[in-house]
Amino acid sequence: MEDSPLSRRRLLWGAAGAAGTALAAVGLPQLMRPEEKAKAALPRPVRKAKAPVAGPPAPLRTDPSVDYAPAVWVEASESNYSPSDRPEAYPIEYVVIHLTTDILPIMFAKFNDPAERVSAHYVISATGRRIAQCVRERDVAWHSGSVWYNYRSIGIEHEGWTDQPVYTDEMYEASAVLTATICAKYDVPVDRDHILGHVEVPLSTHDDPGTAWDWDKYMKLVETARRRIRT
Repeated sequence: MEDSPLSRRRLLWGAAGAAGTALAAVGLPQLMRPEEKAKAALPRPVRKAKAPVAGPPAPLRTDPSVDYAPAVWVEASESNYSPSDRPEAYPIEYVVIHLTTDILPIMFAKFNDPAERVSAHYVISATGRRIAQCVRERDVAWHSGSVWYNYRSIGIEHEGWTDQPVYTDEMYEASAVLTATICAKYDVPVDRDHILGHVEVPLSTHDDPGTAWDWDKYMKLVETARRRIRT
């Protein structure tokens, strides 16, 4: 039977609707009325991104156990030093220079062994790249062989041997800055009456730092570092 005009019109509208659905599915633009075109041509408002809320600054991670910032904490046994409250309890008047005559791991093991009865406040590696603090400055390290000097001094061990002909410049420099910092903090005069070798402690039975230690060079470095430190 021949289609009527109404039937053909319905078929055309159905085909147009299906085509529009297909265009929308693939994202192609469809025909718009004039007012819709004008609206689409308008610039879209730009949304400003919210600024991140600034929180409190991250805390600096420092070791509360060390008195000297470049040092790492390698704790000595509590059996190898005397707890105190210096300089209130006793004035700090001297810095005593030592040589370990052993490598650092052996020294740390000794300081941590209650049977050894020995310690020092600081230990500096032969390269000068590592400084360890083993006893707090307020406490009394057992390093000089003299109870009187122990209570009034800071002891610094250096990795080396008394017959070693050359000590590295880096070790001298690292030690000099540490000693100058101690002198500035406790008002210790930078001279050879107050910066001593272990051998110079009265009644000492040790001969470190030995004849290979260059005192002239070391004291000049300490003096230079001390001038740079604000008191």
